Amino acid sequence: MTVALDILAPYDFAFFQRGMVAATLAGALCGVLGVFVVLRGMSYIGHGLSHAVFGGAAASAVMSINFFVGAGIWGIVSGVLIGRIARQKILGADAAIGIVTTASFAGGIALLNRYGQARKSIEAVLFGSVLGVSWVDIIAITSVAVAVFVVVLLAYRKLLYATFDPQVAAVSGERVAFIEVMLMVMLSVTILVTMRVIGTLLISALLVIPAATARMITNSFARMLMLSPVFGAVSCLVGMNLSYHLDTSAGATIILVSAAGFTATYLLAGRRARQRVASLHHI
Repeated sequence: MTVALDILAPYDFAFFQRGMVAATLAGALCGVLGVFVVLRGMSYIGHGLSHAVFGGAAASAVMSINFFVGAGIWGIVSGVLIGRIARQKILGADAAIGIVTTASFAGGIALLNRYGQARKSIEAVLFGSVLGVSWVDIIAITSVAVAVFVVVLLAYRKLLYATFDPQVAAVSGERVAFIEVMLMVMLSVTILVTMRVIGTLLISALLVIPAATARMITNSFARMLMLSPVFGAVSCLVGMNLSYHLDTSAGATIILVSAAGFTATYLLAGRRARQRVASLHHI
């Protein structure tokens, strides 16, 4: 009885309850979009966009404007710009990300150094502050999650086609360029609303690990879309509870739990599943 009460102790605090809701929603949201990130071989995009959004977040803090407005506009612009540069075939996607995101991140650091009063806000963006989220943050994450789930449901076949064979999809009349922009926008907005939960330095892991774990288990696109958000949400749920009892960073603990789940799946799934992950870029 005492052990049970100790486990439930953090739920007596309103800030933990809000953090738990926000983290679980963020894990599920990242899990859905992570499927497209992993299957498209775009694992670097989450890391890149999170750095790009950091520049907008720094500018928002310095100019004392709404965080979601400043960081959101810059994140979406950065994501679309990366996609356009990559499609020109003059530079690869990795080079495009390197140019746009590092410049944005450097701009954010410069603003942070120049205007010291923004330091506290920016540190929260970098490392996350899940126990400091408000109901406004939860509403924002919920709104984006609902929008993403609706888009994925309505455009399921187009997204499937464009993900597995974009060349044939384009020849067949699908607007592949528009679909790519749509994905970039969804990724940018997702990073925007979840970065205060997990932090920009760890957000890419939450986008990749649950989807990669689901990929170890199944070859089915539909099953991945169901399993990945579950893995993401469970990782956040377990990580939040462990972080309280171990007195560790919530964001870091969530990622470690997710990584442990992937490692266990990797070891138990067998050789065939490992080959499946090794061929991710050839799907």
